[in-house]
Amino acid sequence: MSRRSTSAPRNEARGTEVKANAAVQADAVQADAAQASAAGANSAQANGAQPASPRASGSRASGSRANGARGGQSRSHHGIPEATVARLPIYLRALYALADRDTATVSSEELAAAAGVNSAKLRKDLSHLGSYGTRGVGYDVEYLVYQVSRELGLTQDWPVVIVGAGNLGRALANYGGFASRGFRIAALLDCDPAVVGTTIARHQVRSAADIEDVVATHAVSIGVIATPAAAAQDVCDRLLAAGVTSILNFAPVVLNVPSGVDVRKVDLSIELQILAFHAQRRAIVGMTQEREWQERRARRDGDREPGASPAPALGGESDVEAQAVGT
Repeated sequence: MSRRSTSAPRNEARGTEVKANAAVQADAVQADAAQASAAGANSAQANGAQPASPRASGSRASGSRANGARGGQSRSHHGIPEATVARLPIYLRALYALADRDTATVSSEELAAAAGVNSAKLRKDLSHLGSYGTRGVGYDVEYLVYQVSRELGLTQDWPVVIVGAGNLGRALANYGGFASRGFRIAALLDCDPAVVGTTIARHQVRSAADIEDVVATHAVSIGVIATPAAAAQDVCDRLLAAGVTSILNFAPVVLNVPSGVDVRKVDLSIELQILAFHAQRRAIVGMTQEREWQERRARRDGDREPGASPAPALGGESDVEAQAVGT
C-alpha cells in the first residue's frame, strides 16, 4: 500500500465505506461502546424511555453528549491536548511502517508498542480524532493514516523555506522524507555570496535578501532557521514580518516572537548533553554495583588473617570426622 493512499478523495471514500459498516466505524456504535459495553444497551433503553431525552432518535452527533463534545473538538487542535498532538506524529510514523508492510488492520496493543506508549493512552489519544477502532479487529491502518494526517494538516502541500545553506541546511534540503509527509521545500536561502547561486538538492540557493519575495511568491507559512545563532533573531523577524507564522529553529538561541507564532526548537547539542547525563548515571550505577559485588564476594570468601584455621567442612565436624564420613 502506497503512502499516497492518504490523499483526501480516495480516503474520503474509504471513510464513507468504513462508516457505512455499522459494525466497524459507525460513530453511533462507537459512542455506545465508549459509554458502556454490555450494560450500554440497557442504559440506552432506559434513556430511550425518558421523553425528555430524545437523543436516541436524533442525529449521530447527539447520540452521546460526551462523545459529541469530543467530536466537536476533534476538528481543532485547540480541542486536543498538546501532549496528544505531540504524540500524533509518532503514531503516524508507526502507521506508515505498517502500511509499508501492507498491514490492513492493527490492534491498539500492537500500535502502542510500535509507538512506545501504553495502549490505554493510545486509545484515549485516538478518541480525540473520533477513531475508536473495532473490538476484536482493531484499527483500519489506511483510514487511521488519513485521520491522523488530516488532523495534523498533512493532507495538503506545505511550502517550506530553509534559511541557511550550511551543512545543516544542506542536509535538510536533501532529506527525502519531507515530500512524503506533506512538505515541499520552496526555497533555500543564504547570505554567503560564495553559496548563493549554487544548486543544492535541485534548488538554486537564493540570497537571504529575497526572504520577503520568496514567502509571498510561494505562500510560505513555515520557515526553517538553520543559521548561526547571531543571525537567527534577525532572520526570524524578517520571516514573521513577511507572513510566516510557524518557525522550526535549529540555531542554538532562544527566539523572541509575538503571541500567535509557533516555534519549535531543535538543539542537537542539548539532546547530546542529556544523553551524556544518562550515560554518566548508568556508568556510576554500574561502578557502584560492581564495587558492592566485589565487597560481597570478599565477605563471602572471607578476608581471613594469616594462619587462621579454615571453616569446618561439614556442619562443625572436624577434619578427621569429615574424612571418616567421606570413606
